[in-house]
Amino acid sequence: MRAGQLNRVISIDRLTTTLNENRSSVSAWANIDTVRAEIVQQSATEFLSGFGEAESGTIIFRIRYLPGITTADRVTYAGKAHDLKEVTEIGRRRGLELRAVATS
Repeated sequence: MRAGQLNRVISIDRLTTTLNENRSSVSAWANIDTVRAEIVQQSATEFLSGFGEAESGTIIFRIRYLPGITTADRVTYAGKAHDLKEVTEIGRRRGLELRAVATS
């Protein structure tokens, strides 16, 4: 993975649960790490759903290996949140390929 191709900055977020002053649980997204990434593929697909037309934007990021990333996490890129649908390891801990879908 060449450093010159990692020309985007993304944030990887994880849903955490904490207790507020009333001792009730509150869920919030916490930043795990901010990393450099390469956009491999970006597409927007329109499809028919039960309530009408919808648009789904899929984007694939390639980053250096970072342990512990799962599909429960999300990626924030250019001010938009993207849910992770697939996390694929490249080589032997050389990198990760993150397939994400923009949230609405």
